[in-house]
Amino acid sequence: MLYYLFEYLDKIDFSGAGLFRYLSFRAGLAAVTSLIVSMIFGKKIILFLQKKQVGEVVRDLGLEGQYAKKGTPTMGGIIIIAAILIPVILFARLDNIYIILMIITTVWMGIIGFIDDYIKTFRKNKAGLSGKYKIFGQVTLGLIVGLTFYFSDDIQIRENPVASELCTPEVEVSREYYSQSEKPLKTTIPFVKNNELNYKKLVNFGGENSEILAWITFIALVVIIITAVSNGANMTDGLDGLAAGTSSIIGGALGIFAYVSGNLIFADYLNIMYIPDIGELVIFASAFMGATIGFLWYNSYPAQVFMGDTGSLTIGGIIAVFAVIVRKELLIPLLAGIFLVENLSVMLQVAWFKYTRKKYGEGRRIFLMAPLHHHFQKKGLPESKIVSRFWIVGILLAILTIITLKIR
Repeated sequence: MLYYLFEYLDKIDFSGAGLFRYLSFRAGLAAVTSLIVSMIFGKKIILFLQKKQVGEVVRDLGLEGQYAKKGTPTMGGIIIIAAILIPVILFARLDNIYIILMIITTVWMGIIGFIDDYIKTFRKNKAGLSGKYKIFGQVTLGLIVGLTFYFSDDIQIRENPVASELCTPEVEVSREYYSQSEKPLKTTIPFVKNNELNYKKLVNFGGENSEILAWITFIALVVIIITAVSNGANMTDGLDGLAAGTSSIIGGALGIFAYVSGNLIFADYLNIMYIPDIGELVIFASAFMGATIGFLWYNSYPAQVFMGDTGSLTIGGIIAVFAVIVRKELLIPLLAGIFLVENLSVMLQVAWFKYTRKKYGEGRRIFLMAPLHHHFQKKGLPESKIVSRFWIVGILLAILTIITLKIR
């Protein structure tokens, strides 16, 4: 909202109002605001949750120190959601299609997670929201995103852009400059020379129906990515600060992708797809990082609040949709490698247990316990050390993901 106010003030030559034209300035304000919201208002939300006795229910998993977490307020994901939405609404352009999609994603996944936590805490049902309803919600979000890409004329890409001498890294260029654009049926493939994949090539067998099949393939992939990443974030949220810290690192890398992809100069230099208007997502990424880092103020070991599914499903959905928007969905296995490994550890553990029980009459395990972070807990590593090491791995994965821009 403030963007439009200062845009008007800039037109009447109000001193300093022109700063709001710069993404870096608004992104900085978004990060600071999200930190303030999460750290200051977060305490009030925690006290409210304690008053309402919204506490964590602890199952006996045989883990050291697990009963110390009993009664710790959950549903703290409300803090993250508020700390994202407030600065985005204040400092971003609300007519930007990508900002609209990210706001929808945040609210939609937040509602699903909130309902799940509400059932667990107030209805005393440990199972929470039925899995089929969660999947329905994730699939619906995937359809919203995919169909928006198909029907919206505001979503375009441009290959091999040539930077104009009139544009700068910060100031937007006019839409006339990139009027010869195309619909986004392409994405980035890491570590190959011509690192772009056209989904139409996957369905060439469809003949004259290949374009429709390509869009169906794209939308199906979006649904799978949203479901997988949001569930992966949910699995990762098992130790104090693990999901929030890991998500903040991923958010920083995605913010870099949004900045270089939405800037003619950097897109030209890096020889990557130029995506008009996507630079506005840098503000969302800054708010996302500020929110997750601010949440760590209360969620780091020993945690004063847990994000619950309200937070974990939301941050997973945000990361998935953001990656799709910046055309880096195929980099998700690398960038969100922590989420992937946590998910795989559970899938492998369950599959191996069922297989060995059927074959030998007794179920066997690959890990001492799944998800993977519990395996290391069983091995006797302190919780804070496990979290720190996962963060380090997450930073390495983020760096590797970013340098794929040049490694082809």
